[in-house]
Amino acid sequence: MSILTPDWVKHAVFYQIYPDSFARTVPSHQQWLLDVSLEPWQALPTFQGYKGGNLWGVIDKLDYLKDLGITALYFTPIFQSACNHRYHTHNYYQIDPLLGGNEAFENLLKEAHKRDFKVVLDGVFNHASRGFFFFNDILENGPNSPWLDWFKITGWPLSAYDGNLPANYVSWVNYRALPEFNHDHPGVREYIMQVGEYWLNQGIDGWRLDVAYCIKAEGFWQEFRQRVKAINSEAYIVGEIVDDATQWLDGNQFDGVMNYPFGRATIAFTAGDRVLTETVPSFYQPYPPLDATQYAAEINNLLQRHPWEIELTQLNLLDSHDTARLITIANGDRPTVELATLLLFTFPGAPNIFYGDEIGLPGGHEPDCRRGFPAENQWDQEVLNYHRQLIRLRHHYQALRIGEYHTIYAQGKVYIFARILEQEVLIIAVNADTNYQEVNLDSIDQAKSVFQIKPNHLVYGKGEINWQQSTLTLNLPPRHGLIVASKPFIS
Repeated sequence: MSILTPDWVKHAVFYQIYPDSFARTVPSHQQWLLDVSLEPWQALPTFQGYKGGNLWGVIDKLDYLKDLGITALYFTPIFQSACNHRYHTHNYYQIDPLLGGNEAFENLLKEAHKRDFKVVLDGVFNHASRGFFFFNDILENGPNSPWLDWFKITGWPLSAYDGNLPANYVSWVNYRALPEFNHDHPGVREYIMQVGEYWLNQGIDGWRLDVAYCIKAEGFWQEFRQRVKAINSEAYIVGEIVDDATQWLDGNQFDGVMNYPFGRATIAFTAGDRVLTETVPSFYQPYPPLDATQYAAEINNLLQRHPWEIELTQLNLLDSHDTARLITIANGDRPTVELATLLLFTFPGAPNIFYGDEIGLPGGHEPDCRRGFPAENQWDQEVLNYHRQLIRLRHHYQALRIGEYHTIYAQGKVYIFARILEQEVLIIAVNADTNYQEVNLDSIDQAKSVFQIKPNHLVYGKGEINWQQSTLTLNLPPRHGLIVASKPFIS
C-alpha cells in the first residue's frame, strides 16, 4: 500500500504554544478581559489559577516566531473550558472567551497564514468535561436525559464532585472532571467527526489528538482520517501515543505521533546520570543512562519501526506541557540541552519546540513547566542563538529534512551519523563524554557517499576535521557536538 503523508510536515519546524502562559494582549474592544482575577504572570503556575494569556497575544508574537524560523504552530486546547490547560472541554465550537473568543482565533488564523504558518489544534475527543452540555444535562435530569448513551453511565445517582460517593460513570483515569465519551454510539461518533470537519473548513491545517490510544471503537480513527483528508489531503493528523505506535501508523490512521520514544532515548544519552528522576512523569522515564552503542540501537529500532514516509512526519520532541522541561530534567546541565537540541534538529521528522525552551525557560513537572513566557531581558541569548542556528541549518540543508539516515560510529559516549540526499551529505557528531575524543572513520558500506564526497565544511559547533585519503579524523571537545557539510552554509 502506498502511504501518503503531508509533504509540508517533512519540512516544518513546530512551536508548541500553551496559550494561558505564552503572551497576553488586550484589544480596546475587549477591555473586560482586564477586569478578571488572574495570577501574576511571573508567579509560579498553579493547577487552577489563570495567567490570562490569549490569542491576541500570540498574534503579536508571530513576527518573533517567523524570525526564529518557525513554520508551524501547535496549540494545546483553545476551546471553552473551566481549566487553565483547557483539556476539560465545555464547547467544541467556541474558542475560550479568556483567549479572545472566536473573533481572536479568526484573526490569528488569518495573520498566521499570511506569514505562511500552519496551524494545528489539539482535539480532546476521548473525554469532555462536567460542564459539557450533553453531560451536564445528565447531571441535571438523571435517567430522563436524552444523552445517557453518549457517556458510560454505570449506576445512579451520579456524583460528579463528591469523591466520598461512587461516581457511577466512567471517566479518564478515574478523574471525575473528565467523563469519557461512548465512542460506540453513532451520535457521539458523528458529533466528533463533524467537530473535526468544522475547524478544517475554518482553515486549520491539522489535528493533534489527545490520548488517542484510549479511543478503541472499531474503525473510529480510520473514519476520522478519511473525513479529514476529504477536506484537506495535506492536513496533518498526529496522535498522542507515548510508547510504540505501530498499530496507529499503518497509513490508515495517523500521519505521525508525538515521538516520546525519541525524546526518552536522546535525553538518556545526552544527560546520562544527570537526570533528576523525580522531575519526570512515569510515562517518560529517560533513564537509565544510555551509551552511544545503546543509543544507536534505540534510534535504529525507531527508524525501522515505521514506513519512511511516516518517519518523516513524526512530531519529535524533548519535552512538553506534560513533562518537566529538559533543562530541569538535566539538573541545569546546559550542554545536555544543546546536545539534545542538536540531535532533535538533525533527526528525521518535524522538530517541536515547547514555548520558552528556545530562551532557556526552566520548569519542573506540571504545572511548573507551564510558566509565563519571560520578558526579553530574561532570555538566555546563548540558548536562543543555537536554536536560531540549528533551525536555519535545517531549512538550508534538505538532507537534514528528508535525507537518508545512517549511523556511522557509536562507541563509548560518541555518536556519529550522516544525513544523505544525493550529493548533499552532512555528518553530525556528538561527544557526550566529559573528555576530549579523537575518532578515526574509515569507509562504511551503507554510507559510501560520505567517504566519496568527503564533507569538510564545519557549519555548526567546535572541533577539528581532517581528511586523509579515505579516512576522516574528528577531534571533538568534551560535551560538544558539530555538523560537517558537503556544501557551505550561506545564511
